[in-house]
Amino acid sequence: LKLLLTNYCIYDCQFCVNRASSDTPRARFTVAEVIALTVDFYRRNYIEGLFLSSGIVGSVDGTMEQLVAVARGLREGHGFGGYIHLKLIPGASAELVAEAGRWADRLSANIELPTAQDLQQLAPEKTRADITGTMGAVAEGIAEHAADRKAGLKAPAFAPAGQSTQMVVGATPTADGTILATADELYRAHGLRRVYYSAYSPTPHADARLPALRPPLLREHRLYQADWLLRFYGFDVGEVVAPGANLALDVDPKLAWALANRDRFPVDVNAAPRELLLRVPGVGVRNVDRILAIRRHHALTVDDLRKLRVNWKS
Repeated sequence: LKLLLTNYCIYDCQFCVNRASSDTPRARFTVAEVIALTVDFYRRNYIEGLFLSSGIVGSVDGTMEQLVAVARGLREGHGFGGYIHLKLIPGASAELVAEAGRWADRLSANIELPTAQDLQQLAPEKTRADITGTMGAVAEGIAEHAADRKAGLKAPAFAPAGQSTQMVVGATPTADGTILATADELYRAHGLRRVYYSAYSPTPHADARLPALRPPLLREHRLYQADWLLRFYGFDVGEVVAPGANLALDVDPKLAWALANRDRFPVDVNAAPRELLLRVPGVGVRNVDRILAIRRHHALTVDDLRKLRVNWKS
């Protein structure tokens, strides 16, 4: 169940339909209403969990207190065992972040835009320092919990599903190379599980600085493919896309790398190291691991590859 506690917001982020200057109709749930809705849907097996976010109303900490109150009420008041994902309000107090991590499975603070300059241009009330500071507090909480468990202490859980973030793509001219560099920096600095890319969608009465058309959804898809290469296939950002450049839309990033590095091919599946096998287009992580397991016993054959359903052409 994906809900906004409220779409009222005191911030005026130009890319957001719920910005303060927008004429969109407003609504607001109480904490008790969100709890009741979630429990009712969960008991009827309509949902497996709750994803809760909110516009900022009143104050940052006041809004964050209500989000935490929902999660606490579900866990303590109803024994709710489903998944809870809470959106953190950047700049919220360390105490509220710590309590959110106690009740929620996953936490996330949105980075919003790829660069600090983009943020200053379109969402000046938010700062990169507040956002990354909140991410850092979550990362510290996760690390402390892991250290306590390693030491044999019965520490209460803290965001066991980790943290993620979301970035709007296409609201500014910032290129894919910069977008992926920002994502890579967040993965390395704060141990994020996932960066979500959201193609900008034009809103009524939008600021003149924003594009009139939505960027192609294929661009969003290519960013997810490239992000996967960074996290699971051992690629560096510079190998996937040049600084200041955009990903090709007519070919996926892994194939684009292979076409630009023809000297690395063909690859001998019976001799190549894991790092090189991961770079073969059409071969995924699980099949690479299966190839390595098989060749410990015998040389792979065409029949073996067929059984693995590896994408290949004879």
